[in-house]
Amino acid sequence: METVLLNNTATNLFDETLIQEVESTVRPFIQANTTESSLEEIKSSHVIPVFIKDNEPVISHGDFIESAIEVVSDIYPSETILRPSIRLSHPVKGRIPEAKDKPAKDLLEHEKTLYFERMAFIVEIPSITDEIDYQKLSLTIGGVKSYHLDNLYSKKGADEHFKVFIGFKNSVCTNLCVATDGYLNDLKVKNIGQLKASIRTLIEGYNANYHLHSLRRLNEYSLTENQFAHLIGRCRMFSHLPGDYKEEIHPLLLSDTQLSTVVKDYYRDKSFCKDDNGNINLWRLYNLFTGANKSSYIDTFVDRSVNSFHFVEELKMVLDQKTTSWYLN
Repeated sequence: METVLLNNTATNLFDETLIQEVESTVRPFIQANTTESSLEEIKSSHVIPVFIKDNEPVISHGDFIESAIEVVSDIYPSETILRPSIRLSHPVKGRIPEAKDKPAKDLLEHEKTLYFERMAFIVEIPSITDEIDYQKLSLTIGGVKSYHLDNLYSKKGADEHFKVFIGFKNSVCTNLCVATDGYLNDLKVKNIGQLKASIRTLIEGYNANYHLHSLRRLNEYSLTENQFAHLIGRCRMFSHLPGDYKEEIHPLLLSDTQLSTVVKDYYRDKSFCKDDNGNINLWRLYNLFTGANKSSYIDTFVDRSVNSFHFVEELKMVLDQKTTSWYLN
């Protein structure tokens, strides 16, 4: 993996004079039902849910993001670390007691309360990069938090749920490349100390070079137009199979609407479309999958990203004649 050092000074992410002004992406890394936000807005304007039995606060979205940034800056002290890119969904609105009788249209800003139930963020390290098919990939760490997974009717000390991942962001399209060893899909912690320790363990255990090697090899395998059409047809058939038959098949978790996007981009995407003969290599196919995945909701987004990687890895093994697959039979 090529490391390009853009800034020799360790970035103190909690010093506003040193924090990188550039966000981790200027384009949404996820689009469905989300709104853009910033760490500053979350910390200054959003209320924090509490555990009902003792009124103690949960680990907030802001706490989660800051914990991840602190661990990342500690592990990569000499690298450039960009501002987090944050997406929010499922707003929970309220009002202060003094405004309880006002019509909603007459509420003043200071009389409104707000937090978002679900949040996803990424933090990009653009000084750790590699390239596949002339496309720059940057090391990226991120996370997902959904308060609805926590038992807020309990007391502080109950498990709080998080998703944390590390992988690479394709700078051409902001698609995220994430594999299993870079993903904790149901991290349960009781405090910020445990959260930081778990994030550190994930990052330090992630084999970036192996992940990049696996991604690069996808360039060596291609599907013909007939194979692609057969694959898409089988993917659409999967959800209608009998239950016992499904258990033996590794599913692609993209929806029918997302599969339609994959087919459209097979013809039209400037970076990942088919070649003149109708063939498409697995690297391009994978990016069509992860591109379509941007329309997933926050709570399914990373799971579908990881699933897409393993799906194309299975296709690679089929093309290598190391296994068989229902999708290409």
